[in-house]
Amino acid sequence: MLFGRRKKNPIVIRDKGVTEWKYATCGYCSVGCSIEIGVNKEGTPVTTRGVGGADVNRGKLCIKGLTEAQIFQAAGRGAEPKIRNKTFEDWQITDWDTALDKTAAEFKRIQEKYGRDSVAVISTGQIMTEEFYTLGKLVRGVIGTNNYDGNTTLCMASAVSGYKRSFGSDGPPGCYEDFEHTDCLLAFGSNLCEQHPIIYWRLKEALEKRKFPVIVVDPRVTMFAQFADIHLPITPGTDLVLLNSLAHVILKEGLADQEYIERCCSGYEDFAAEVEKFGPTSAAKICGIDEDTIRHVARLYAKAGAAMSIWTMGINQSTHGSDGVCGINNLNLITGNIGKPGGTSLSITGQCNAMGTREWSSCSGLPGYRALENAEHREEIGKFWGVDPEFFPKKRGLFQTDIFPAIETGQIKALWVVATNPMTSMPNSARIRKTMEKLEFCVVQDSYEDVETAQYAHVYLPGSVWAEKKGCFTNTERRVNITTPVMAPYGNSKPDVWIFSQMAKRWEQGAKMNFPLDTSDVFDEMKQLSKGDHRILDISGMSHELIEQKRGIQWPMREGDSEGTQRLYADGKFCYPDGKAKLMAMPWVDNNEVPDEDYPFWMNSGRVVEHFHTRTKTGKVGNCNKFSPTPYMEMNPDAAEELGIKHMSYVRLVSRRGDAVVMVQLTHRVAFNAVFIPFHFHDCVNRLSLGLLDPYSRQPAFKQCTVRIEHVDQKEAAKLNVEMRAF
Repeated sequence: MLFGRRKKNPIVIRDKGVTEWKYATCGYCSVGCSIEIGVNKEGTPVTTRGVGGADVNRGKLCIKGLTEAQIFQAAGRGAEPKIRNKTFEDWQITDWDTALDKTAAEFKRIQEKYGRDSVAVISTGQIMTEEFYTLGKLVRGVIGTNNYDGNTTLCMASAVSGYKRSFGSDGPPGCYEDFEHTDCLLAFGSNLCEQHPIIYWRLKEALEKRKFPVIVVDPRVTMFAQFADIHLPITPGTDLVLLNSLAHVILKEGLADQEYIERCCSGYEDFAAEVEKFGPTSAAKICGIDEDTIRHVARLYAKAGAAMSIWTMGINQSTHGSDGVCGINNLNLITGNIGKPGGTSLSITGQCNAMGTREWSSCSGLPGYRALENAEHREEIGKFWGVDPEFFPKKRGLFQTDIFPAIETGQIKALWVVATNPMTSMPNSARIRKTMEKLEFCVVQDSYEDVETAQYAHVYLPGSVWAEKKGCFTNTERRVNITTPVMAPYGNSKPDVWIFSQMAKRWEQGAKMNFPLDTSDVFDEMKQLSKGDHRILDISGMSHELIEQKRGIQWPMREGDSEGTQRLYADGKFCYPDGKAKLMAMPWVDNNEVPDEDYPFWMNSGRVVEHFHTRTKTGKVGNCNKFSPTPYMEMNPDAAEELGIKHMSYVRLVSRRGDAVVMVQLTHRVAFNAVFIPFHFHDCVNRLSLGLLDPYSRQPAFKQCTVRIEHVDQKEAAKLNVEMRAF
């Protein structure tokens, strides 16, 4: 036995004194697991379990879901609103009216002096859909700034952009059940085992019943790649080259579904002409996958009865992210694999409600996938809300990644940050730190007062965590599920919908409008706005009660329907006026930072199973944090030997933008000229990242930059490591 044990200790399941189980949807990733939270006789949440009758997870939970009860009263929870005049001053506890009055007064002062768009709002993928809708009503209909976006720009913007370009609308077309029907799975930049373990379990369950090839495209030998039938260790930033080359082979060898293309697609001639340039021989020299393998994978995919593609941040977080998504869509369109069982192009979303912000927050437009550019949409929403349609801007404003440069140049003077942490999550964080110092006013609204971005706030508003309130999330497969309150909000924290509605009252226009406090009433508004013969995002057949009863419902579910819709575009009709999807002709431009003599290593980043985003929650949960308590990097042992670097020693990584100190873990999972770092830690990987932006989605290329590795004093590095992290 390990550690010299001669006998195995028995497993003991401690009785935690649960007296009641309350239904919720997990508040971490986008899988959308149905959970029950156990509370004891004092009403304190003490444990969680999966819901066996729920289709998504069927009783299973990952480590984060299993430990989620511990976040309610974790260290750092915000209990009271706080204010201060200068960011170097100590916080002063205040009451809600004072905090909200100060915030509204500062926004008004700054807008009167610099213009409406001098105030910016950055939202999240973590609050309820009803809260997103309410925030959108407040920002679009009351405050009036056009510089409003969500942190989903950092993770899902390329998927949104790619879906819109290919299909005419956002919305993942497939579902988890497609794993049970597919004959070939192609995964791009997705480490399901760690990022979305329950989806991976669904895949493994499908493979146990019926074997089909699994192909993983990833520069790193991830756990998923180790389990795959074929691993394609692609050169970072060249996904579009591989995708165009796969399409080249399919067209060249007559493997395309020409009947489907003619009936359901436009743009074929330009697309075919472009992919003609990407023969496997030339593509192999760029993407690092040999030409025979490219041909083999193309044939496997095209000849499968049903084939599906999935992807995560490895595609999205790239200067070619939107093109990469369109390339995946192209692959599925030319093989007829859209809208049928086992045939889909399925983005695996990041946050628990990133889909909710895409659907109802009005960040990029108006609620329910309406566009600011459409006069009829502005008229419709203006009439419904009681707002002059001329008050709305005629086009969307700045993305999150453009808001910070606008702060640098003085265009934006005030910032409202809702449940996100750009001081850790944005690329080139040293630049972001200087940018935040330029703000005249900043308000941070978060469940945790020790979130790093609060360093630059003048007002702190404590929001309730997910299961202290009621509302819905939408998961990766468009399934709307609900969370019910497990306990009263911590301290004097408030549900976000309450904060937004109370803020609205501080404006004359907001006081005239209807801002319901009951999220069921908010959901009813959303239902009314979702109705329409041509509206793909229709939830008019749902209700809070029905959602809980069915353990989640996939949209569209129209009024009168008995069930939701598993797959979009099953009838071959898409959201463009001609009813056809667009095959996109996309040249590849090499604009990535690449290794050279000064910076010889590729740097890649990603999630580990124990943590979520910037560790605001999981960093406080002992059973998560103990597995990854400190920033580290994976390094190839042969490269380490050349540089004289030892396993579990500290090194300094240096890029053209900054440096970071990390612990070394030696592994052959990374190439000789590459390193991998989890992105969760403050003042670490994003001190190094480049963050060039995709031209369509404005999403940063977190995963393509170069670094060098330097030796560092071990004692000083260990001391620094402790000092830089409070949890």
